Amino acid sequence: MPEHVSILQLVGVAALALAAVIWVAVLVRVLRRDREVHRGRFAELARGRGQRLRALPHQRHKGPHVEHVELTPAEQDAFAFLARQFSDDRR
Repeated sequence: MPEHVSILQLVGVAALALAAVIWVAVLVRVLRRDREVHRGRFAELARGRGQRLRALPHQRHKGPHVEHVELTPAEQDAFAFLARQFSDDRR
């Protein structure tokens, strides 16, 4: 046992490690136990493909309006110059 570690610290680490092992064991057991139940539910959902899922909200409208701005020839040239300049930097 290291000299600079107290007994309470060692007991605390051991208790936390034991709690983590127990937690993982219970979690694995619960997940394995419910696996068959969930398989049955998912199989039912797969059979009724035409039905909508109630948990998913219905989309009521399309996306936002897209804005469009016409560029002047000078702005188009400036943009083309910048695009060429950036593409030359990547080489």
